[in-house]
Amino acid sequence: MAAIALLGVPAGSAAATTGGARPPGATPTANGSPTGPPSSEPSAGSLSVSSARTTPRKSFYFGFHYPRLTFTIESSQPQNDLRIDVVNRLGEVVQTFYRNDVAPGAPTGIRWDGATAEGRPARNGTYSFRIGPQGATASARPSTASSTAPSLSFSFYGYAFPVLGPHELGMGAGRFGAARTGHTHQGQDVMAECGMPLVAARGGEVQYAGFEGSAGNYVVIDGKGTGVDFMYAHLAEPSPLHTGDSVRTGQPIGIVGETGDATACHLHFEMWSAPGWYEGGSPFDPLPYLERWDRWS
Repeated sequence: MAAIALLGVPAGSAAATTGGARPPGATPTANGSPTGPPSSEPSAGSLSVSSARTTPRKSFYFGFHYPRLTFTIESSQPQNDLRIDVVNRLGEVVQTFYRNDVAPGAPTGIRWDGATAEGRPARNGTYSFRIGPQGATASARPSTASSTAPSLSFSFYGYAFPVLGPHELGMGAGRFGAARTGHTHQGQDVMAECGMPLVAARGGEVQYAGFEGSAGNYVVIDGKGTGVDFMYAHLAEPSPLHTGDSVRTGQPIGIVGETGDATACHLHFEMWSAPGWYEGGSPFDPLPYLERWDRWS
């Protein structure tokens, strides 16, 4: 299938930083678009794209803003059966959307929820949308302006780094497994100024939110599709989230503090295996994951 070149409009810096995350209480983006059935007798004219835009340029799985493509076509016939593919850096198709009877000049939108055709979360990486006719009989041609247009590729990640701002990964006493009186350190400390925004490393459902003498203000999130629970402690104020709330990846969950048994401003971050935090699971070292997330957040 011949692909149609697209026009790109870069997203703003806020979207690039957080994947477009909005404050707690805001309404998240609508669900991903249905793939739709292909036409039984596909037909399309000589096609070109007159305008196209994708936002944001960085997205997270189960984030507030799914990658979205909005486009209009020009065609030699009034109705056109289109195929829109999400492709990875290698050009491999990971998800496909069919749109039938698309008219020239009619805005068409696609929202990708980050799932592959098999229903699994897509891998981290660079992706792009590709448009073409459903059948092999129509020939696609790029629009005149597209040869100088920026790429519509976007970055997609499964996790966000939980601190939005300057930080330092604690070593020594701040490491997982460090000795404590009567126990060992079950998380990784991330040193940052008090008041620094915190976001959900992975969205899901809030399992607990409250206060405890050692943890201070804390919140535990059951990560969607992971089997892992994520615990954030020493928040300066109670989290705006409550037990049972749904939270999106990259969504604000509170601010860095030093409540509870803390001697400096920092985030205490834990990751627990299934079945979860004090539900039969076990804590494991979050540092390799934090270091990886830090490279792209």
